[in-house]
Amino acid sequence: MKRTSLLRKYILEDSILVMPGAHDALTARIVEQAGFKAVTIGGYSASASLLGQPDLSFLTLTEMVDCIHRIVDVVDIPVFADGDTGHGGVLNVRRTVKEIERAGAAGMFIEDQVFPKRCGHMLDKQVIEKQEMIAKVKAAVDARVDDDFVIMARTDALAVNGLEDAVERANLFRQAGADLLFVEAPASVEQMRAITAQVDAPTLANNIEGGKSPLLSGTELEEIGYSVVVFPVAATYAVAKVVGDLMTEIAANGTTAGFSNKMVSFEEFNRLIGLDRLRSLERSYFQS
Repeated sequence: MKRTSLLRKYILEDSILVMPGAHDALTARIVEQAGFKAVTIGGYSASASLLGQPDLSFLTLTEMVDCIHRIVDVVDIPVFADGDTGHGGVLNVRRTVKEIERAGAAGMFIEDQVFPKRCGHMLDKQVIEKQEMIAKVKAAVDARVDDDFVIMARTDALAVNGLEDAVERANLFRQAGADLLFVEAPASVEQMRAITAQVDAPTLANNIEGGKSPLLSGTELEEIGYSVVVFPVAATYAVAKVVGDLMTEIAANGTTAGFSNKMVSFEEFNRLIGLDRLRSLERSYFQS
């Protein structure tokens, strides 16, 4: 089955789809080997990994597409990608969809923030007018080649205009053709229940450690009514913490010996990245 069809199937299943986030090909490979059905790549983590910068629209479309392509190339599971604001107006949205789909992603989302956008859990967000975002959703749906390529529409209106406007926007985006809806940054379980009850489409929950929303398990979010949950920055935060601790260890002791129990071994890492398979393939070309 195509990866686009798989992603669509997982979203529509009764059980919630759990998608951890990866910020590069290595973390994507780890997600797949852990047994997850799909992986997501967000602009927040990609900006941190590729640029060492916060999620403030510094990352270009071509940089993001290159990151997506590298991830798609090393995993067999569906990859769900971040299209930010579509990188411009409706014609830019069309190009964004075409480039991300061509890179091999199984789906993507666009959002209704004013450019330059910022992480959905940051302060001082602004959103574009409803009709402008409806036009962007229509352009995104029209631009995809594979009808199973999943288009998600995200609204950040809850923090700007309140819950009623956010739900109204989500339903309008559904009518415009979005397959999946994402109302960003609900501040309570009560708001989450209102979103899933009032939005007439599959919905996505966003688990951001230290963010504005309650950090709930997949089981809890499924009970609330969500179809998908992402953990887009957890791996990035974990890497930042562990590498920081490692540098402290080296600076203090001049060696990594005391840190070895927190690291994979040389052989374990080679297995993780598939060295044996590639060396076997290499040898096969020399056999008569």
